[in-house]
Amino acid sequence: MWESSERRFGPGGHREPEEEEGAAKSPEQQRGGCGIASELRYGSTVMRLDFVWLRDHCRSASCYNAKTNQRSLDTASVDLAIQPQAVRVDETTLFLTWPDGHVTRYGLEWLAKNSYEGQKQQVMHPRILWNAEIYQQAQVPSIDCRRFLETDEGLKEFLQNFLWYGIAFVENVPPTKEDTEIVAKRISIIRETIYGRMWYFTSDFSRGDTAYTKLALDRHTDTTYFQEPCGIQVFHCLKHEGTGGRTLLVDGFHAAEQVRLQAPEHFELLAKVPLKHEYVENVGDCHNHMIAVGPVLNVYPWNNELYLIRYNNYDRAVINTVPHAVVRRWYQAHRALTAELRRPHNELWVKLKPGKALFVDNWRVLHGREAFTGYRQLCGCYLTRDDVLNTARLLGLQA
Repeated sequence: MWESSERRFGPGGHREPEEEEGAAKSPEQQRGGCGIASELRYGSTVMRLDFVWLRDHCRSASCYNAKTNQRSLDTASVDLAIQPQAVRVDETTLFLTWPDGHVTRYGLEWLAKNSYEGQKQQVMHPRILWNAEIYQQAQVPSIDCRRFLETDEGLKEFLQNFLWYGIAFVENVPPTKEDTEIVAKRISIIRETIYGRMWYFTSDFSRGDTAYTKLALDRHTDTTYFQEPCGIQVFHCLKHEGTGGRTLLVDGFHAAEQVRLQAPEHFELLAKVPLKHEYVENVGDCHNHMIAVGPVLNVYPWNNELYLIRYNNYDRAVINTVPHAVVRRWYQAHRALTAELRRPHNELWVKLKPGKALFVDNWRVLHGREAFTGYRQLCGCYLTRDDVLNTARLLGLQA
């Protein structure tokens, strides 16, 4: 059996000298009698690995189907108090022999990457946070439509820009709804919603939404009232006979990071307090009542990495999910984020023109527009986020 006191292994799996008696608690002391593996160090990562976890994640042929990349082992059949009969570690591999004789082998590099401690040190989605100056100085290129549609290199460059900055452009797109759809489908399945599949966007108030007017729109993310807000939005201006109408883009993650640095208590509150978001529509034949619940900021709990911002003052419902003792503090936190989002140096203004399609990460980048005159027609759609990220991973990008 593995000794009840903790064993420590140094870089490459070498066992280090035992610490003085009493320096480390035994597994029984820490887990009420359920064994855990001792600290295992590989490189700069010190891992604490539970025996149940080690048995459940076995990659042997009887436990894991390498062809389908799916688990075969029935997790519910594993004894929660399981402990190995024997443990061995060499330069690259951890070996565990279980009570039934089954042997599990783990590469130490794999364990370091997939342990909780390893994941805490990793970023799920590498990004470049930006304000207007940072983005303009980066001189991020637009991708030519033909290169985007016909080459993997053009598609990969586009997706890398999109993953880093949350926005990307395709140039020389024929100014029709049909051609815009072809461009959108290059990276994802189109997500059909209450607004349809591909939509035309004019100021005729054909839908019960401020966006269908000529009024200015403050920065916001779309579909906060969906349980899963739409991941990516595509805009293509087909025609504009008038003035104004520039598009506003703001990196919500950059603004949130400034709040985290200056007032971490505000960031934490915005990430924990759930709010209702609502859309009620009764215009013509369109009758909808959508409600979703979620905090303004959404983070992965193991590394506190921000992955989604829901910010839409138009569609935020009555605040009735926040106790009295927290309401004022929430408004203070919301004000701090709003102030950061509205700083002029964080505003990137672009003029959408026929032929230039804009892709926006709706989970990260807020958009708005200035008021305009004349006839202005846009088309676009929403894309399924999972499919965009899937396309990026298949091209070798981290997404």
